[in-house]
Amino acid sequence: MNARRRRRPSRRRTRRRGLRVAAVTIGAAILASGVLAVLALITAPRPEGYCLDQPEAYPAFGISGSRGEQLENAAVIVRTARELGFARDGQIIGVMAAMGESSLRNIDHGDWETSGVTNPDGSRTTSIGLFQQQEWWGSTAERMDPATASSMFFMRLGRVPDWRSLEPSHAINRVQINSDREHYARFADDAAAVVDALSGPCPTPSASRPGAGGAH
Repeated sequence: MNARRRRRPSRRRTRRRGLRVAAVTIGAAILASGVLAVLALITAPRPEGYCLDQPEAYPAFGISGSRGEQLENAAVIVRTARELGFARDGQIIGVMAAMGESSLRNIDHGDWETSGVTNPDGSRTTSIGLFQQQEWWGSTAERMDPATASSMFFMRLGRVPDWRSLEPSHAINRVQINSDREHYARFADDAAAVVDALSGPCPTPSASRPGAGGAH
């Protein structure tokens, strides 16, 4: 009899501990679900896109794997293409090229430094910048300036006969003169997503001016 009395409190304590553990587990699950829901709202891309000229508004979580400096460089490419009269198809080609060459980073080195790649004549390659342009493209300063490098790329693209009728990767290959003309095809979807996301509306000057729309 005394033994049974001693065991009963133990079972009650075990049940209480089990209830506490269950409550904590359920609470943690609810909290985690709430956090995930908030993160989903925060990281969901804007359906209307982002203003090209407002990099501070670009999503910190990125667009199709590109973020920060990469998106700012993509914006330079898109802006330069527009200024030179290239529509969406040309803008996507420009971003594809830079994704395939430098992952949209304005780097001061190229294939020679990373892989020992040489030119067909055996000389070392001198590729730098967003588009990994060699020294015959222009000066170091020109190739390292994203806007100038983009302009040089698009000017050469525009001289490719019927470039619009070519596969985008093939058109880029005609400009970049690399060994694999299919190299850039894998970046087509991501480049299109970036270009479309950076084609959102920008506020008009009147809308962004303090006090605009108020009483006069």
